Parts: sequence; C-alpha cells; structure tokens
Amino acid sequence: MANIYAHADEDQLQKDASSSLLTYGAKFHPEIITRANGIYIYTASGHRLLDWISGQMSCLIGHGNPEVVEVIKNHAASLDHVFSAMLTPPVISLAKRLTSLTPPGLDKAMFLSTGGESNEAAIRLAKFYTNKFEIVGLSASWHGVTAGAMGAQYHSGRSGYGPNMPGNFALPAPNAYRSIFRHPDGTYDWKTELKYGFSLIDRQSCGSLAAVILEPILSSGGMHPLPPGYLTHLRHECNLRNMLIIVDEAQTAIGRAGSMFAFQHDSPTFVPDILTLSKTLGNGIPLSAIVTSNKIADFAKEKGFSLYTTHLNDPLPAAVGDKVLEIVVRDNLVQRSRDLGKMLQAGLRRLQSRYGCIGDVRGRGLMAGIEIVTDRAKKTPGLDLGDRIGERMSKLGLWAQLGTQRSFSGVFRIAPPITIREEELREGLRIMERAFKETEGSLPLYDMVGEGRGGVRERL
Repeated sequence: MANIYAHADEDQLQKDASSSLLTYGAKFHPEIITRANGIYIYTASGHRLLDWISGQMSCLIGHGNPEVVEVIKNHAASLDHVFSAMLTPPVISLAKRLTSLTPPGLDKAMFLSTGGESNEAAIRLAKFYTNKFEIVGLSASWHGVTAGAMGAQYHSGRSGYGPNMPGNFALPAPNAYRSIFRHPDGTYDWKTELKYGFSLIDRQSCGSLAAVILEPILSSGGMHPLPPGYLTHLRHECNLRNMLIIVDEAQTAIGRAGSMFAFQHDSPTFVPDILTLSKTLGNGIPLSAIVTSNKIADFAKEKGFSLYTTHLNDPLPAAVGDKVLEIVVRDNLVQRSRDLGKMLQAGLRRLQSRYGCIGDVRGRGLMAGIEIVTDRAKKTPGLDLGDRIGERMSKLGLWAQLGTQRSFSGVFRIAPPITIREEELREGLRIMERAFKETEGSLPLYDMVGEGRGGVRERL
C-alpha cells in the first residue's frame, strides 16, 4: 500500500506541531509517524519499528488490515453515521455476534466510542440499578479521564483538577512481586490483602456501595494479572455488600490475553455484572461497548435509564467491530495468542536469566510485562535504566511502552497484534536482547568473553 505521506517535510511538521498542538501529559515521540502497516510503523526518516504495543494497545489484528480497510471504505460511502436512536444492520449484527461469544449473564450490548466513555456508562448504569453511588477501584488502575471513570482510577491524573467524584474508594492493587501481604513461606497472600482492603472500605463507606470496577490484567498499573481465583473471591465480598462487578477489558479482551475475554481465566463460573470493551474491539477505530445481563437491561429499560452521546451505536465503527470479531473467530486467533504467548513468556524469561536488571516477568497470552530494577534483592525500581533500554530498543527497531512513565515503576508493556508471526516475535526478542546487551547497567549474568556462536556461557 502506498505511503500517502512519503514526501512529508519532517522539519516543517515538527515546527508546526510545536506551534499549534496542545500537550496532554506525555512527551511526544521524537519522530513523525507517516505510515503503519501490519505489525510495523514507519517514521518520516524511513525508520521501521516493530510495533509491540499495537498502537495504543488497540490494533489487535494489525495496522491497515485489508478486510477492515474494505469495511471502512464501504460504510464511509454508504452508511457512516445516523441519529443515535436509529438502528442499522451493522449495530444489530455486532450485538448479536458479541453476545454469542459472551457467557450467559452478558446478554445485551450497547456501543460507544472510547474506553473512558464505556466505563463512564457502566458506572452510571451500576449506580442507576443499585440506587447507590459509591464506587471501588484498585489502587493501580486506569479507566479513563471522564468524571466517573477518573474518580475510580488511581494510576495518575487525580491531582491538580479540583475535587474528584464523591464516594470513591480504593482496594490494594494485586501485585505478586511487591505486595507486603505474604504467607510465612514468602508467597503472596492476596486473599488476606483483599479482605483487609474491604475492611478499610467498610469503615469509610456511608452504606452506599454500588460496584467494583477492575481490569483482569492491570495494564497501566504495571501489567499485573489478577491472581487465579481473585474475581471469584471478589464476587463473594461484593455479594455480602450487594455490589455489582464491572470488568474493564479495554486491552485484555478479544483474545489478547489468551482467552476471548480475560475474566474467563479466573474460573468457569465467574461472570461480571457489566463488561466493558474498547481498544481491541475496534482495532484502532473509536469503538467501545458495555455488555450486561438481561436482568439489568430489563430494569434499565423499565425505569428509563438515560445515556445519549452523538456517536452511540454508530454504524461505521460497529461494522469494523463486527469484522474484527469475525476474523478473530474464523482464524482461531485466540488459540494463536495463547500459543505465541507461551513463546513470548519463554523468551522474556530467558532474558531474565541473562540480565539481572529484569526483576520480574509476567503476563498471559500476547500481553506481558517486564519490571526493570537496579538491584534484584532489594527490588529497586530502575526507572532511568528502563528509559535508556527503551530508547535503545527504539533505535534498533522495536517500539513498546518501556519505562516511559514513572508511574509504571519501570515496567515494559508488551502487547503486539495477535496476528504476529513467529518470526516477527523472534525478531522482537532478538532486538530486546541486543538492547539489554548494549545498555550500561543491565547487569549481565554471563561471561561476555565466553560468548560465541552457541550463545553465552552462563556465570556459575
């Protein structure tokens, strides 16, 4: 496919950006991106980067997927946008296909634009259904920047903007690597941590606990998967308080974490009261969803739940989401993510055995995290080291969100498109290996003199 910005004047674009663009929290990437195709992104200077975070964790089946492109072209020409109370074939088709993939108890869907918007809608629905207003999040979470979503997240962005929404509380975020809650043998005691968290919330609540919102893998919180069984135990605690559970699967759903929906990893019986989707559902096109039970949907209809936005149930993005689900199921990409995820984890753990700055490797499917430290025994966060390794990776041709925000505690986030091929996965791992090798402070655990064609000789 032709590069429509092949002759872009990068110097002029940089000047225009500096003079006209408002910054919004992250430093702009130093190069101008002029093309994205498959699993690669390209800069104005011609530098090619293997995209290991799928854009903004969104391009699940690759940039410029030809089937998605065709859907966009057809709907842009024939059915792009209508009044939000009007029904169209792609919206109905997406709702039918999506609810055929969710378990019973997730029966009705509606479609919005962004993850923050879907979480805002889910929180609003939970408050309406329970007639309560207190919302509980995890202490390392990201759900969006609208009022309700921001009030329920604790990763960043809470200070400097005046009061947050009232009635928000935080549970300790599960962190098997760093939590102070330990069994006598040193293993992670997340059950005690969860109960302790609720004991604090009970002391603060005014008796109006409506819902808990959480991610199955805490992405912005450091790529921490919830411990197996966590959601089931959370359900017990919520039932005691007549609370709903909202599971935010912006990044983890549609096969990313090795199952169609990441909450399914917890147990065969756990089903959230409300599921939110975004990012991966639209493959980079603004599309999100909330899915809930017939019981909650019937209540909302009978009692007059109200939520209007300009792009609610828009046909063009719905058609894209429908095609994404079709491709994921047709091409067995959930199993592919599971299988290649094992290869990814094995490769990252091999790196951990070779470089002492890798304190922890975690994740599921094609969603992984590497925590960088300067001292393994003390688990000292390696924030600056992570930045330098990330910069070296970028120069070598691998792009991932590696040590770029200090609130990540020096954690590399990895989430390539699940259409990635084995050779592309190996290519990324080779680049990572070289970046660690060439970055001062990576604490190699092998004898460089003994390195040869057969690999490296490990230090004894």
